[in-house]
Amino acid sequence: MFPGSHQMLVQQNEELNRLQLPRIFDDNELMRLELSQDLLRVQETDALKFASELPENRRYCRPWTRDFLQDFSQAFYTQFHTPIQVNSLVRTVEQQHKLRWHNRYAAPEWGDTASTHLTGVTFDMSRRGLTVEQYAWVRSYLLPLKEGGLVDPIEERQPVLHVVVFEKYASRTDATQSWSEANEPTEMSMQSTAAGNQP
Repeated sequence: MFPGSHQMLVQQNEELNRLQLPRIFDDNELMRLELSQDLLRVQETDALKFASELPENRRYCRPWTRDFLQDFSQAFYTQFHTPIQVNSLVRTVEQQHKLRWHNRYAAPEWGDTASTHLTGVTFDMSRRGLTVEQYAWVRSYLLPLKEGGLVDPIEERQPVLHVVVFEKYASRTDATQSWSEANEPTEMSMQSTAAGNQP
C-alpha cells in the first residue's frame, strides 16, 4: 500500500529543503539542536517503546513528529492495548554514512534522495510481531493522513514502516486544539443553559 520510489524520495527532500531543515552533520550539531529544543526528546510510555539498541541521544525528533508519534501510539494502544516499537528516529550524516557500509538498503547521506532521518522528521516503526488486524489498522490510520499531505509512509524491504511527518501536521494539531478549546463550555454558557433548564 505504501511503496517507496526514487521520485518520492526526491519530493520529500524538496519539501524539506523548502522548509529549510538542515541535514544534521555530526553529534555536536545534534547536541546543539537538542539543547535548543529544535529537536525534542520522545519519551517511552505504555503506548510507545524503543528498540533496545537505539541510543539515548538518538531518541529525538522535530516537535511535529513527536506530536504525531504521541497521537499515533496512543490511538494504537487504545485499540489493541499493546505498544508500537520505534527502531529509529534522528540520525546524523556521519551515522548514515557508516550505516550504508552494512545496510545496502540505507538511503544516501547526500543528494536529492538523502535520508530524511537526517532532518529529524522521520521515524521507523517495527512491523515485527504485528497481527494482520493490527497492521491493517495502521494502514487505515495513515492513509487519510498521507492523502492530506501530512505524512509519507514507506513500507521498506526490511520489516519496518518508515514514516516522514511534515510540518503541516503541527497546524492540524493546533487547529484541532483550538476547535476543542472553542467548544469547551464557558461559565456564561453554562449559566445560560442552567437558566434555560429551569421550569
